[in-house]
Formats: sequence, structure tokens, C-alpha cells
Amino acid sequence: PAPGPAMAVQVPLWHHYLRAIRSRGAPRARDYQRAEDVLLTVLERVHDLDPRFLVDYSRDLEAFQFALRSSEDPLDMEVPLCVDAEALLVEEVGAAEAGDGPASCRLGVSREGPRPEQWTADDVFNVSSDGSAKCCGHIVPSKVLHVLKDLLVAAIVHCRHQSLIAPGSLNADSLREEELHLSLLVSSGWRTVRFHVVPVVRRKHRVPALEGAQLMHAFPGGSLRRIVGQEVALVPAGAQLWRVSTDHLLTRLLGALGSFRGHRLDSLSILDRVNHESWRDSGQSPGLTYGHLKTVLLWASVLFPAPEDWAELQGAVYRLLVVLLCCLATRNLPHFLYPGCNLLRDTGLDLNALYQRVEHFASQPEASLRIHVTHLGRSPPPRIGNGVKALLQLPASNPAYWATAYFDVLLDKFQVFNIQDKERISAMQSIFQKTKTLDSEEC
Repeated sequence: PAPGPAMAVQVPLWHHYLRAIRSRGAPRARDYQRAEDVLLTVLERVHDLDPRFLVDYSRDLEAFQFALRSSEDPLDMEVPLCVDAEALLVEEVGAAEAGDGPASCRLGVSREGPRPEQWTADDVFNVSSDGSAKCCGHIVPSKVLHVLKDLLVAAIVHCRHQSLIAPGSLNADSLREEELHLSLLVSSGWRTVRFHVVPVVRRKHRVPALEGAQLMHAFPGGSLRRIVGQEVALVPAGAQLWRVSTDHLLTRLLGALGSFRGHRLDSLSILDRVNHESWRDSGQSPGLTYGHLKTVLLWASVLFPAPEDWAELQGAVYRLLVVLLCCLATRNLPHFLYPGCNLLRDTGLDLNALYQRVEHFASQPEASLRIHVTHLGRSPPPRIGNGVKALLQLPASNPAYWATAYFDVLLDKFQVFNIQDKERISAMQSIFQKTKTLDSEEC
């Protein structure tokens, strides 16, 4: 159906909200750059102390991602290890179960060929005790993290004494060693940025999901080929194990979406801001992370690959909302690269309460979009009618509903459906026939 008068009035409000977010993007990017420069200075000293740890200066994607965000979730700072990764033995530990993410592995040093002496030292290496004919031992992530922590403390002290970093910008007391990373606070002006410092081993590694046909329609072909051809980062998965860093790959895919015309990234920025301010009470309450919302955008980009799906701002945001509401209603947000892995499992979140907040925004977004008291005014009636919540439950009973036509039905329920593709309309009508009895149920 064509947008009604009430919807037409709301278009400037969405754009005004987006402009307000963008006006904060440049200062946020500068704050991030200053904080990153401080940490890179410290990591340069770490490299001087121990050349096994390298400094990664190619961080344009992280800066781009930080500018998109309003939330203050920690940021990863990868520290590559100076090792010939292709010469290491990758030993997968058990087959990955359907509900798991990438399989864990151990990184072994071969008994044959040149041995990386710096990585067989006792401080980072365990000698093999199983009498393996191929492997003489393994590089141990927990030991690597402990060495890196000691180096960071020494580097911070040196940089402060040599006035290489501004007073108060970084304090070794904030350094925390956790199982999979080192946590560190860096001050940048009035903003404090938390980094997760993560040692990584970069090597060629096949990720089958990146080769799927569905991605070819959702992402620019050339960029997808480049992502597939690049190295992946192996990060700590436990005291003894490593795994593929999927976040690194997802950030690359997000960057690829930025080359498209339309409002894909704008819709993510808007929902991240609403999530931070409204659903998480300015970050004071637990809730969805930026990573959750990024995954929702990636799925929405596959489900709605047509350029016209993203041409209008409000419609772009609602494409994310219908995917998010479906995931909350079914209590399942599939990992984008490992769909059997549910990102909402074991989060400790009250998914019922979270669903209510997201549904309220989808039904009456005006209150959350007002950024100043002068924007107060009468809100139009709720957009969500009877039967929508029951409709949202369908993918839990039949995965076949996780398809474009199903989400077109949801968009129609929210009165933001606006597409002329005959095949999609035909498929949508068949789903209506299956679900027509749901319209009489209450949300």
C-alpha cells in the first residue's frame, strides 16, 4: 500500500535524526584516532622489546566502524604474531557441532623443516607429550597473552616516562588479563575507549560460508572475492586453543556494503543509536550489542538484495527491524557465517522485555527519534496490528520462512512495503494463504 499522510510527515524526522548522528560521527572518529594513536605508540614499544609481536597499522575499517556507532562496546586491537603461519600445523580439535561457531584448533610446530626458535621458547610453547611423529609441540595462547601483558606494562611505563603519551591517557592499572584478550582503557579527550588487545596469527583459511551463492547477490562481486582471498585471523579460543576470528570477516563485509548506494549503513547507525539511548537506557542496562545489530544488517542485506529496498531511509530501517523482531520472537539470531550458532543463546538477556521495547519502537518510533523537546508532537497510531507477533514465530517452526517473501509479508504488516517485483508478490501471497488464520490472534 502507498504510504499514508501520517507516514509522509515522519520522513523528515528520520532524516533529522540521521543528521544528528552524522554530526557526531566526525568527532567520534577523531576521538577514536587519538585513542588508537596512544595504543599504537605503546605497541611500537612492545615490538622493540620483543620483535615476536608486530604492530598492525591497517585499521581503516575499525575507524569507519567506530564512526558508525553510538554504543561504547569494547574495540579489538589485533597484535599479529611474527611467525610463518603457513608452516604451522593446524590441528582441529573435534568437529564443530551444528550449534557451535568455527572449530577450535591447536597451532603446532612441525618436527620437520625449519623450526621457528622464537616460538618454541618455554614462555609461549608447550612441548608435545603424546609422542606425535609430526608435531613437536604447540604455541599456547594463554602463555602468549601472559607475555604480551607483561610487555604492555613495561611499554606503558616507558612511554609515560619518556613523555611519548599524554599524561593520564593510559594507565597500566587498567590492564586486565582475561581468558581471550587483554582489556585496556585509553582516554581521548573527554571520551574513554576500551580496547581488547588480542594476539592473532594470520594465515590462509577457507570459510565456506563466504563462498555461498546468496552472498554474490548481496555484496559487490569484486569485494567478496578480495575478502575470500585475504588471510583470516586466528585468535585465542581458550587456554590451549585458537579459532577463526569471525568479527574480522564481518567487519570486512560491512565495509563492502558501504560501497552500495542507499541507506544500509544509515539504518544500522539509527538502530544502534536507538538501542543505546532507548533500549539500553543510555548504555546503563544490558541488551543488544553493536555486533548483534551488525549481524541483523548483514542478514537483511541478503534477504533484501535489490537496490530499491534500501533507497528510502524509513524503509531501510524497517528491513532491519522485521529481521530483528523475528529473531527476538524466535529467540534465535543466526551467526552470519555459521547459521547453526545462535548469537542470543546464553547471553543472559531478558528477550521478552527486549522484544517489547523493539516492538514498541517499530510500532511508534517517533518518541525515540525526537532528540530535542521542540520535536514533541502527536504521534500517529501504532503501526503493528493483530497477528504480527504470531507471524514472527513462523521461522521457529519452519526454517523455509527465513526468506525474502516472508519478510515482505512483515513489511506489509508495518505498512512500509513498497516493491513491484511480481515473483516476490506471488510468493508473498502464498505465505498469506498459509498464515491468514493468524490475523485474529493478539500480539
